[in-house]
Amino acid sequence: MAGFQDNPPPAMDPRLGDGPNAVPPRLPSVQPSQDTTQTPTYAGPDDTTEITTLYLTFATALPTANTTIRHPSKPQPRPDDCPPPPPDLTPYANPQTWPDSRKYAMLTLSCIATWLTAYTAGSYSPPQHLIQAALGPPHPSLEAVLTGITTFCLGFAFAPMVLAPLSEMNGRYLVFVVAGTVYAVFQAVCGAVDTLAGMLIARFLVGVGGSVFSTMVGGVIADMWDAKGRNLPMAFFSGSVLAGTGMGPLVAAVMAQRMQDGSRWKWIFWHQVLMSGVLMVALVVFFKESRGSVLLSRKAKALNKWYEKLEKQGYFGVWDAEVTGEGSPSAALFEGDVAEKKSITECGQTQTTMGLRRIRWLVKEDEERASLGQMIATSVSRPFHLLFTEPVVFFFSLWVAFAWGVLYLTFGSIPLVFQLVYGWSLEQAGYVFTSLIVGAVLATSIGIWQEQILRHPKWANPSAEPSSGGDTSDSSSSKPCSARVISSSSSDRIWAFLRRHFPASAPESRLYFTCLTSTLLPIGLFIFGFTARADTHWIAPAIGLVCATMGILLIYLAVFNYFADTYHVYASSALAAQSFCRNVLGGAFPLVTSPLFKNLGEARAGGLLGGIATALTVVPWVLVFFGERIRARSAFARA
Repeated sequence: MAGFQDNPPPAMDPRLGDGPNAVPPRLPSVQPSQDTTQTPTYAGPDDTTEITTLYLTFATALPTANTTIRHPSKPQPRPDDCPPPPPDLTPYANPQTWPDSRKYAMLTLSCIATWLTAYTAGSYSPPQHLIQAALGPPHPSLEAVLTGITTFCLGFAFAPMVLAPLSEMNGRYLVFVVAGTVYAVFQAVCGAVDTLAGMLIARFLVGVGGSVFSTMVGGVIADMWDAKGRNLPMAFFSGSVLAGTGMGPLVAAVMAQRMQDGSRWKWIFWHQVLMSGVLMVALVVFFKESRGSVLLSRKAKALNKWYEKLEKQGYFGVWDAEVTGEGSPSAALFEGDVAEKKSITECGQTQTTMGLRRIRWLVKEDEERASLGQMIATSVSRPFHLLFTEPVVFFFSLWVAFAWGVLYLTFGSIPLVFQLVYGWSLEQAGYVFTSLIVGAVLATSIGIWQEQILRHPKWANPSAEPSSGGDTSDSSSSKPCSARVISSSSSDRIWAFLRRHFPASAPESRLYFTCLTSTLLPIGLFIFGFTARADTHWIAPAIGLVCATMGILLIYLAVFNYFADTYHVYASSALAAQSFCRNVLGGAFPLVTSPLFKNLGEARAGGLLGGIATALTVVPWVLVFFGERIRARSAFARA
């Protein structure tokens, strides 16, 4: 290959872009030297040139790779030879910039998976007598059979502490697919075992597999939406949890009533195996990786691999542009040897030059990431550290855990109360679980509506504050009289009051409406307890269940959003703490349902639960008025 003469520098092509598919700089044709006494030399980078490592982010503008100048030591290419094509970087785009259609397709898959997991949690209780008869001999007690709900919740509580670090290292997709497979397989095992120990172990592993569809969906949502846009998908996610919790026992009660003969009742498990199988196929085909750091790592590997292929064929470096001023030293964008820097643009005191650099990309998260063992140790220890050192985490976890315990209490209390008080069959009592579905739909709508009110321009925008007193500007004085009347109306004074005393930008804004809507939980419990009487229409306790369900969902939504906004990098640990408390208490409540209602009666049991729920409604009020002061004292929360 002929050497390079001191030709004019490459001119910048106006089409030059930032990506690997960008048009490279327009280079002059390389002509053999006419001076036979001088051997042209190649001054560009080669195998011995130092490689500069750079951090890659989604905002990084990729330089154009050299695909035109070959190292003279490489064989002369044939006319039909081309440099290796650039990799397709489309799969590695920032999930927060994905089209809405793709985001909501991912959200739909995630919510269906969440719905099915909650469906599984609730469908175990109605056939408890059939399970008791099928296990053994000796046949276990009903309390022992209901321990299957407890072991399911324990799997839900402990598994995310190990699976969450795995999802951070290897991505959401792999964890979703593997855990989902475990979930489907052990659902089938539940329908096949004939011992209590086998059933309890299978239920534990079903909880382990299903936990990713509840605890990690919040992470998927955070991958795709920023804090301002997160409430709507979170409302759908929370609603799917409650809807599945109501639908599971409803369908299982009908099946348990109509399929009591033989082993037909085991279709309560088998039909869930079929649904989970279809879900797994959909996840494998349509679910995409959403973890940002994992996508960046894959993007860096694809680019580095392409650079290595180019260098094997003699194309070293990427084009680097720099701008220097008169009297200032020439400072390259990257460090390393330069191919041959040429002035390609000169305007006044500024000139732009081009050079070649050998680079490789690295993702900062990969460099700073600890080992898997250290990550699991942190994932296990930090939630408990926050739980016992952060008052906000402790009381919010207690609050949402009690609410979740009440939700799981309905698995046994609804059939028990409506069969004893109203003399209904199991199937008829199962239809009452429709109340949970109705409550979930209404609460989801309220969650979306309250976010829209919170983002109202007159509340969220501080510049909307009307001027009061003093001289007005010329622009304001030139407004029509009607506009000035509207600006001083009572509604504007209300908006101004809200902006001053309840700023929409504060993390506590997530709790403003919850101070009121959380009262739906104790109200619903009181209604259910005091109206579940033979001389009262059944619709009254059903309405109480609707109100209680709405309160549970809105509490759950508020806690999730508040932790995410307040603890930022520690949000996953704070959420893990409340998730652990929530599932442990949720697993314990079904064991006390029968003794609670049989010993105290419906009215006293409802009154006791309603009283505890009423006491816990003070938690958001304390945070609304003293949250900023409490956060300032925290070593983890955003001040």
